[in-house]
Amino acid sequence: MESRPAATASSCVGHGGGNEAGPPSGSPRPPPHVRHHPPRALRHPAPGAPFHVAAISDGFDAGGFASCPDPAEYFSRLEAVGSETLRELLLSEEAAAVRVLVYDSHLPWAGRVARAAGVPTAALFTQPCAVNVVYGEVWAGRLALPVTDGRELLVHGALGLERGPEDVPPFVAAPEWLAVFLKTSIEQFDGLEDADDVLVNSFSDIEPKNVDLMEVDYMKLTWRAKTIGPTLPSFYLGDDRLPSNKSYGFNIFVDDAACIDWLEKHSISSVVLVSNGSYANYDATQLEELGNGLCNSSKPFLWVVRSDEAHKLSEQLKVKCEKNGLIVSWCPQLEVLAHKAIGCFVTHCGWNSTLEAVVCGVPLVGIPHWADQPTIAKYVESMWGMGVRLRKSETGALRSAEVERCVREVMDGEKKDEYQRNATKWMKKAKKAMREGGTSDKHIIEFVAKYSSI
Repeated sequence: MESRPAATASSCVGHGGGNEAGPPSGSPRPPPHVRHHPPRALRHPAPGAPFHVAAISDGFDAGGFASCPDPAEYFSRLEAVGSETLRELLLSEEAAAVRVLVYDSHLPWAGRVARAAGVPTAALFTQPCAVNVVYGEVWAGRLALPVTDGRELLVHGALGLERGPEDVPPFVAAPEWLAVFLKTSIEQFDGLEDADDVLVNSFSDIEPKNVDLMEVDYMKLTWRAKTIGPTLPSFYLGDDRLPSNKSYGFNIFVDDAACIDWLEKHSISSVVLVSNGSYANYDATQLEELGNGLCNSSKPFLWVVRSDEAHKLSEQLKVKCEKNGLIVSWCPQLEVLAHKAIGCFVTHCGWNSTLEAVVCGVPLVGIPHWADQPTIAKYVESMWGMGVRLRKSETGALRSAEVERCVREVMDGEKKDEYQRNATKWMKKAKKAMREGGTSDKHIIEFVAKYSSI
């Protein structure tokens, strides 16, 4: 096999995904699969990594999305300029060895560009089938907007779990709210029938059944989708074939693993990890409520507060957190989740973060914001039984008492052992899917074999 058999397209560079936390309290941001990454934030792959990184433009190279506060204009420019720079890349000598373009499904134009250049394509869905089904049915015209619950899809066997208004993706529940994000969500299916392959970062067992049909089966029958996840480094999947594969190879923040030393001082399953994604934007009041809730739980906690958010923390709260907590600007999340001291993960329920917790067998407290996160939080609590969903106030605000209640429920409540048993069960199923002979492993092998012969 040549050294560069495939290419991937997401944003200007790197990996798209479902790890976004949601829009800030001010103007909305696009999720990271379309967000500009400033050059100073990029990391080259680790030495010896089996891939290279090549940049395409979003049309705002000097300042990224911050220089274009209108999401609709940003998406339009991204497609126009991104298409041109991707076309140039695919037609260059450097890309001569590319056999297939794997593109984030949120960027359907990337598939069109590749096919025009004579390159086969594979669409990669970075959210769970439970969410993809909803967007796909809206796109196909079989589900009318607004989607206030999942009743119609449940009746038709497309969903495995009943959903209320707070459980469906907000873009379809309130289509007038940030309509541009509804557009990008349902247009994942634009031209999907022309893709040579359709892949999903999930695994069969975690997508629930409705009578005899699973959501993943519905995606397979309707859109030819195959699961290839969880797409995590092999070391954490218990895969002996690649024991040295311990990292993703790059990240957009500066490494700081000092928190590992702090974790070593704590007993097994005693620490709460708190992280709300790479792009969350709480206001000072919400951070104060979250921090006070953590402190009042009396549990040791590792709280990730990005450097651009740290100024919102009051000095009083910082002092209060010093008793039981450690505040860091970044942590190697997967390594931390796998640490024996972690007993609970307070998360926004982005799909990447959720899959990491599943693979590490860590119970969850979900604080969803937008996109796929409300649905994932619903499944965490009601389908997978590996945690609880935090309930916000009627105005959508965090409350310290509710944060404290949820942490205590998962760590000390009557169902704590049940949460842990279920987390362990899903961990085993996730690893089984990715080990040799597992469902996701088979799909990956089939995919690689298909393009290795070109």
